[in-house]
Parts: sequence; structure tokens; C-alpha cells
Amino acid sequence: MHTVKIEGPYNFDLVLSRLALDPLHVLDKEARWVKVPLRIDNKPIVVKIQATGITEKPTFRLEWEEIDSSLHDLIYKEIRRIFRWDESLLAIHEHFQSTKLKPLFEEHYGTPIVLDFHPYNSLVKCIIHQQLNLKFAFTLTQRFVTTYGFQKDGVWFYPAPETVAKLTVQELRELQFSTRKAEYIIDLSNEIIKGNLDTASLEKKSDDEIMKELIRYRGIGQWTIQNLLLFGLGRNNLFPIADIGIQNALKKLLQLDQKPTKEEMEALLPEWHPYLSYASLYLWRSIE
Repeated sequence: MHTVKIEGPYNFDLVLSRLALDPLHVLDKEARWVKVPLRIDNKPIVVKIQATGITEKPTFRLEWEEIDSSLHDLIYKEIRRIFRWDESLLAIHEHFQSTKLKPLFEEHYGTPIVLDFHPYNSLVKCIIHQQLNLKFAFTLTQRFVTTYGFQKDGVWFYPAPETVAKLTVQELRELQFSTRKAEYIIDLSNEIIKGNLDTASLEKKSDDEIMKELIRYRGIGQWTIQNLLLFGLGRNNLFPIADIGIQNALKKLLQLDQKPTKEEMEALLPEWHPYLSYASLYLWRSIE
């Protein structure tokens, strides 16, 4: 067992509330824990994270199986990266106090951007979620993972690119994938195992570099890349203007008769910079 203390505010209960939207996540909101599937040195490891503190003074208990102690630091580093434990949410909260988003930052005080558990998972999930309502998107992702991934300690791991590259379009069609979406995921996985795309190296690249690299692949457009940057890599200044959820959230918040235009949305962005990703998250939270 390992204890971690971080700077507040950090509302782990709201983190669990958002993670609970995805049926693949194994968690208990009342007991305040979640189990996270990690791949450390290609070894699958399940880490249980339990909150033991409060929003202003967050502390956590981490548990995992007995493994080589040389991997402990890598586990800590990955958990801190996923849950954004090194980021000051207080500074971000204060930044939005003089903006139109103040009510949302009061309501969802201390909510971090929690990342998908692996960049490859994030890319695959983004492709699956394209042009689907959220409920069916999660259902389709769950079918994909439980059919071709594997389970350890009751936690599901996404299938590796090597597994997905061997699938046929027809196999994914049987899960209710569209033909194109099946092709996109299989092609992406093939590019990874051929060495043409290294998802681990993306973290070191700029947003523009990642956009130019990924836009070349079939099925990966601007929306998918923006979501990867935000939820796969934790970039702080992303605002997917074309996202329908954000448009609906702004319509509700600003009490508009119809969804805001692109120009109306762009006019709001300067005062939210350089934390546009948090503006996006809190707007999503307001309608979830």
C-alpha cells in the first residue's frame, strides 16, 4: 500500500462520477475507489486508487500486486500523469472567476481532466465514438473491448494493436461497427505495428506536430485529434468548436434560442485562454 498527498482542490468524487459514465471502468463511488489498468514495460498491472482525503486536502491510497520494485516509480509516474496530480486546479479555478463560466467552475469545483488510460486506447475510443450518441458509443466500445481485450483482477484491458490488426472488417461488423469505422481501427493498428506510428512518442510533440502527423490517417480528422490531445495527452488549451455537446452546453448556459454560431463561440475563447480544455470539460460536465 502506498499513500500519496497532492495539492488541493481535487474533487475525486466528481472524477468518479465522470468515470462512471463508461461501463468499462471498475469503481465504487461510495467507497471512493477506481481500478486502473496499466501496461508497464508491457506487463498488465491493475492499480486500485482510493481517496482518503477531502477536496481541499486530497490524499490517496494506491494498491497493486507484488511486482518488481523497479517498476514502482513508473507506476507512480503513470498514475500522476493520468489523474493530473501535478496540476494546480486552484489557479485554473481562479482564472475563470471573472468569466461567463464562473457558475460551472463553482458547481464542479476541483474537477480535473482525467486522461484515458493509454494513448492507443484513446485513439480507438475516439474513432468508435465518431458520430454516435454517447450511450451507444460506450456500448460499442464495451463490446469491442470485452470481445477482443482481456480481463485481469476484474478489470478490462483494451486489445493491443497486434490483436486488432489481425481482425477482419466482418468481425467488427458483427459488433455493429460500420464498415468504414472497422477499416479505420484495423488500418490504424496496422500502422502502429509496422512502426509508422508511435503513440508513445506523441506526448513529446507539439499540438501542431501531432495534428499534421495524424491527419494523414484514414478516419482521423480534426475532432478525433482534438479529443486525443485533450483526453489522451492532457493538453490544456483545446476547444472543439464543432462538438455538439459543447454547443448545447453553451446554448443552455447562455440561455440562447439556438446553438451558438462558430463566430459567437470564437468570440468567447480569448478570456478562457490558456485553459480552453478546462472550459470544454466543465461545459461537458454541465450537460452530462
